[in-house]
Amino acid sequence: DTAELKKILDGEGLICASTHMSLEELNDTDKCLSYHQTLDCHYTALGGFHSTRAEDWSQFAKDFTDVARKLADGGLHVGYHNHSHEWALLDTNRPINILTEQCGPEVYFEIDTYWVAHAGADPSAWINVIAALGPGRIPSVHLKDIQISADRQQKMSEVGAGNLNWPAILAACRNASVQWYLVERDAGDLDPFESLKISLENLRAMGLE
Repeated sequence: DTAELKKILDGEGLICASTHMSLEELNDTDKCLSYHQTLDCHYTALGGFHSTRAEDWSQFAKDFTDVARKLADGGLHVGYHNHSHEWALLDTNRPINILTEQCGPEVYFEIDTYWVAHAGADPSAWINVIAALGPGRIPSVHLKDIQISADRQQKMSEVGAGNLNWPAILAACRNASVQWYLVERDAGDLDPFESLKISLENLRAMGLE
């Protein structure tokens, strides 16, 4: 129950910084707005779109902007959360380029550092690209690191425990006026709370308060 969830958050001194919703949930405008108003949450994001056709991405950018515009009228900001397939080459273009060029200003981008690196791209460079689109286009980032095992297997890891260039990433975030640094761990070897503790301590050691 949403009201019960808000009560739990308040009781623990927590703020709901952002949510992820499906396209179906985002299109149910009244229910979506009511849910976020109850949680006093002003940001939500779609956890990705997938197609192997560039024209589908163009249509998605248009439709997603329309959804974001409707929700923005109710005070809810809607973003797009990337994975790595947005950097796949489709004909002569990439989905990430289509999204950044064709989504309207109502759409923000929730850059995930791990997945950008997974795509072979530079997270700090792409944070700068999104910031250059204009104010408010990157209010939050998802932070997780990337490790390589001795047998060349890739896995997610705690912030500062892998190979990403965190000084450059955090500098780009500061320049972009990022509001929320959201530590995320999809999978890993450690207990979740121990994992979060390591990420938090490493981020504080890097100067993030």
